[in-house]
Amino acid sequence: MVPAANLLAFSLAALIIIVLPGPNVLFVIGRALSIGRLHAVLSVAGCSVGMFAQVLVIAAGLGAILEQSVLALTIVKYAGAAFLVYLGVQAIRHRNATSRQSTDATPRRRARSFLEGTVVGVTNPKSVVFFIAVLPQFIDPASGNVPIQLLELGAIFSVLAMLSDSVWAITAGFARDWFGRSPRRLSNLGLTGGVAMVGLGVGLAATGTSKH
Repeated sequence: MVPAANLLAFSLAALIIIVLPGPNVLFVIGRALSIGRLHAVLSVAGCSVGMFAQVLVIAAGLGAILEQSVLALTIVKYAGAAFLVYLGVQAIRHRNATSRQSTDATPRRRARSFLEGTVVGVTNPKSVVFFIAVLPQFIDPASGNVPIQLLELGAIFSVLAMLSDSVWAITAGFARDWFGRSPRRLSNLGLTGGVAMVGLGVGLAATGTSKH
């Protein structure tokens, strides 16, 4: 187990990083504006699961491969960026149907939103770099199994991220509901959300990848 002092220090550091608006926040807001609050929250849950999957890989010892391989990080980066652009283009194409989509709460549609969020979380290169660079700083080898400690810290980060991003999703969803009184304004919101996701994808793709 991670020592209590290390847990507290890591939680504070993670919270500071999480609450600052970044790629995840832009993704969540884009989802809320384009397809509604419910699906944005489901996307948040999926994204958190995806990030924790990264921790599982790192704890299994594969994180060292990503840390040493620019190619591996580049592949992860472009895969995530391409998926964000795809989601944004879909939101733009179907922006006139956003009113119907926001009420589409079938199990299949809910599952799709969750899975799409999971893909975004798994392919987020910034969280990979953060986990590899930061998590080990709070590990105490004398306190026991290191992989378990990594999983513990990763779980804390994922939960904090899910709580914080859910607030953004719910807030943006309420704003969408208010604008949704006008079909034209709702269509424009769908367009705005789609453009935000496309811009986020392009921005991630344009960001340099480095081992340091």
